[in-house]
Amino acid sequence: MPAALTLQQFRADLAELLYQEPKEVDLEDNPVGAGLDSLRLVTLTERWQEYGIAVSFIDLAELPTFQHWWQLLDERQRARQEAGHHGTA
Repeated sequence: MPAALTLQQFRADLAELLYQEPKEVDLEDNPVGAGLDSLRLVTLTERWQEYGIAVSFIDLAELPTFQHWWQLLDERQRARQEAGHHGTA
């Protein structure tokens, strides 16, 4: 499993599928408006699951911006790390 997902890697993952540079990704953009279709969303979901983050297509599809996506991913990643530190993983 890769190391923790960082905001920089999150932006790089988005940029790759949006054909942009990571610094060009506006976290306030709506994913559909930015050009992400359902296939690309599935690709991203699978990529982020490789980090051990429990996230589904539906989880992300219901959120209005990339910033909301990052908040969800970060919260779930932190919760998983906390659970691991307490021996409940």
